[in-house]
Amino acid sequence: MQSTWQTAAILIARLIFAAMFAMAVAFKLMDIGATAGYIAAAGFPFPLFLAWCAAILEALLVIAFLTGAYQTPLALIGAVYVIFLGFAFHGPSHWAGNQAEFGAFMSHFPFAAGLLYAAVHGPGSVLALKQGWPGRA
Repeated sequence: MQSTWQTAAILIARLIFAAMFAMAVAFKLMDIGATAGYIAAAGFPFPLFLAWCAAILEALLVIAFLTGAYQTPLALIGAVYVIFLGFAFHGPSHWAGNQAEFGAFMSHFPFAAGLLYAAVHGPGSVLALKQGWPGRA
């Protein structure tokens, strides 16, 4: 049984995660071409396709955190995604040219840690659809 403060903390955390991914989706949709250009500049093939894949994944993460549905598997995928983004777009090869890239790189790790924590503990018992892996919400 969750206490009131635990329930509130879980709901606030879910809203924060949803807001972070919603902002990412919004920026991608405002200029998908710029996102594709950023992806191309990092050396990835099919940048427009990958930009749309990223927007779709991030939209699914928003839905998962707002509803609690499939939060565990999507939070795990999100953690891997966030670490990938850190290395791909802010990794060691970027640090020599701009020291701020190191900070951007490092910021991905606490975010991934929070996603892993959300995956382990699930969406909580309030305002959560009970969908996900068998035996786990």
